[in-house]
This record gives sequence, C-alpha cells and structure tokens, in this order.
Amino acid sequence: MTHARNTKVMNRFDLTQRLVAKLKDEAVVGGIGNTNFDLWAAGHRPQNFYMLGSMGLAFPIALGVALAQPNRRVFALEGDGSLLMQLGCLSTIATLAPKNLTMVVMDNGIYQITGAQPTPAAGHTDIVAIAVASGLANSSWAADEDDFERLIEQSLSASGPSLIGVRIDDKPGTGATRRDPVQIRERFMAGLGVRELL
Repeated sequence: MTHARNTKVMNRFDLTQRLVAKLKDEAVVGGIGNTNFDLWAAGHRPQNFYMLGSMGLAFPIALGVALAQPNRRVFALEGDGSLLMQLGCLSTIATLAPKNLTMVVMDNGIYQITGAQPTPAAGHTDIVAIAVASGLANSSWAADEDDFERLIEQSLSASGPSLIGVRIDDKPGTGATRRDPVQIRERFMAGLGVRELL
C-alpha cells in the first residue's frame, strides 16, 4: 500500500474537474468549504449535493444516498479535517458495505477554511491506513493525477465501497456555492429522480 508521504501533492480543483469529467448520472456529495466550492465550480449538476455547515457528514450523507439508491454510483468528497470529526463512519460504511459508494479524502493537513491550523493528524496519521483497519479493504492513496483517474475508474465497477486518499495543496477553493439549502435539496432530489423540481 502506498503511504501518503510517497504521493504527489496535487490540486483539489484539478482533481475535482477530472472526477466530474467522468460522470454521467452519478450522485456527488461535496463536503463543506473548499471541497464544496470546487465541486460547484467544476461543473454544476443536479446530481450534486452541496453541504452547508455540516462538518464531517459528507461520508454519512453519501452512505444514506448509496443505500437508498443502490443502482446509482455515489461519490463523496471530504476534507481530512472534516473526516477526523466522524472517523467512526468508516466502520459503519465497512459494515454496511454498499457496493456503489466511492469516498475521496482531500488531505492537506490543515483546517483551511478557519485559518489553516494544522489538524491533529497532520504528519502523524495515515487516513488510508485507518480506513483499511476499519474494514474498508479497497482503500488507496492516489500516487498522482493519472493514478487518481485510474482509481476513480476502478471504483466505478467495484463490488464494495472504495476510499481514495489524495494529498492536496493549500490553494483556496474555486468559486463559491450558492447558499440556499432549500434549492440545493430540491435540485438534488430532482436530479436523483425522487421529486419533481418545484
């Protein structure tokens, strides 16, 4: 297994664009802050859910979507600081083992939105190793951009949940999400075919 220290430091917006370019009707849950802003800027889609203020819940929300729509591939984009608030969700996801869930952890070792304070895990904790130890065997660090794209493609046909760790730089998010929770919810539900757009 590749260790985080052996991976290239990449750019979150570039990686998000690479992911979005591969999507058709897959759902994507964007964690709070810059992960979310880059998802919006990479190409707004009705199948995107932009989280507002619910730090640490991208993976749990995506788990719910994946269980509710087992025939739709679901991606979740989360920052390392947010994941640290909900590490227990990795064990829950491993236990429920949805075959259609791919989790991407954007790891820059800081709480970027609040002032770039180092996370408690910065430089000491291997998030992918935690995922593997939690029972998510299909977890890997992306070595570089090409490897990230390969892991995304591989996850599209995986028979269980996948987690991809990427080391990213500290560049700010691109753009900003329109902060209208009702509109975000309604558009996402319409995009998943469970409600007509009002």
